[in-house]
Amino acid sequence: MVKLPQTIREYKTRGDKPQNLRLEQASLSPPRASEVTVKIHAVSLQYRDLLVVHGRYAGARGELVPCSDGAGEIVAVGAEVKRWKVGDRVCPNFALDHVCGDVTKETKATALGGNIDGVLREYINVPAYSIVRIPDHLSYEEASTLPCAALTAYCALLGPRPLKGGDYVLALGTGGVSTFAAQIALASGANVIVTSSSDEKMEVARKLGVQHRINYKKTPNWDEEVRKITGGRGVDHVIEVGGPNTLQKSSRAVKDSGWVHIIGFVSGGEHGIPVETAIWNAITFRGLLVGSVMQFEDMNRLFAARDIHPVIDRVFTFEHAIDAYTYLESQKHVGKVVIQVSKD
Repeated sequence: MVKLPQTIREYKTRGDKPQNLRLEQASLSPPRASEVTVKIHAVSLQYRDLLVVHGRYAGARGELVPCSDGAGEIVAVGAEVKRWKVGDRVCPNFALDHVCGDVTKETKATALGGNIDGVLREYINVPAYSIVRIPDHLSYEEASTLPCAALTAYCALLGPRPLKGGDYVLALGTGGVSTFAAQIALASGANVIVTSSSDEKMEVARKLGVQHRINYKKTPNWDEEVRKITGGRGVDHVIEVGGPNTLQKSSRAVKDSGWVHIIGFVSGGEHGIPVETAIWNAITFRGLLVGSVMQFEDMNRLFAARDIHPVIDRVFTFEHAIDAYTYLESQKHVGKVVIQVSKD
């Protein structure tokens, strides 16, 4: 067993904007009997992390270590842990106690970086049942993007109504969840439509193999363009990250009996779900809150089988984590923004 340090570095937030993140010293205790100690090598950011550091995330603790998505190696195991060993490369699940089944009040209470301390630190102790093995073909930086963005996209497209080869998937934007949704859909034989305000970002989507790309600034009625692309039918699945300001058009872009997966609200707005349209067209509007350990393991098998590599825009050092938050907030990224925690 590796000798553990007695003190580690970790970032703390009081929810008073990212510029006030504090890099502090903290003590590290040995793992309990059913825990493992993970040395964090990389952490990825998402929109939720911005909400937390701005004090706008419902249920977030007043002061905590932020971030839910990390990847690292096991450096110590508790006395009762049998499945894992020192040196295994792993990711903790977004909600530590969400092993299988539905989201519950109890599992939500164990969400990293919101309800409990997260992974923007050098080491963390987590229950052995809450971790997932990293696919061999991925680096730590790539693996750090999986727990929230990738798993959310996977649970949307391969959840209650799994997509099929030949289906149409509409992904709004080119952020983490939407980019993963495009990759998963393409790997599953679906047709993908991506929207963006930037031709440069859409070029990244084209290189991934995305068949249809719509610049929503040049084509503000993008829902009508989606209908044209699908021959008037509409798409089978919408990855809806915009929220109220885009829900109306998403409901017009989806086919009768199609699915709108509500994942984010980055565009804001006041409009709600168009109830009359939902009823008349038998649309399912489904809210998502990431996924379970079991679903994470299922997703990793797909990533390994299809050699899927996450799209990483930029990697920042641990000491420049605040810069990573600033860059994420600028919305200049395509895919994921990552913080390299360990240099070895």
